[in-house]
Amino acid sequence: YWATTQLNVDATASGEKRILQLNEMDEFRLNAYENAKLYKEQMKRWHDKQISDRQFFEGQQVLLFNSRLKFFPGKLKSRWSGPFKVTKVHLHGAVDILNEKDGTKFTVNGQRLKNYLGEGIEKAQISISLADPPTI
Repeated sequence: YWATTQLNVDATASGEKRILQLNEMDEFRLNAYENAKLYKEQMKRWHDKQISDRQFFEGQQVLLFNSRLKFFPGKLKSRWSGPFKVTKVHLHGAVDILNEKDGTKFTVNGQRLKNYLGEGIEKAQISISLADPPTI
């Protein structure tokens, strides 16, 4: 009180100014909260759009994503193992697959599977002789 009287500062005006500053801080905080909420909704829509709709059928050949390879990095290791055969498709995306090599059967999330397209492809072998230069 002594400092305000010595400096001729009006206590009510400074109190009102402080209240206005606090109200501005609250508005700024609410605006930031609203912007964060809008950003999260937009990112959720974008991520949901990126999820591909995969449909699997019994008897179909699929590849399984192997997430354990992240712990043992290697340049030439494939993260997809298989092929496996689909035996049953459950509701909500769960799929039973069968490893035909050793006969093991297990259930996985359908998002970890993708279609195997290598069954019907015939690999043609072509030999090219590097000894004779090609004639043009």
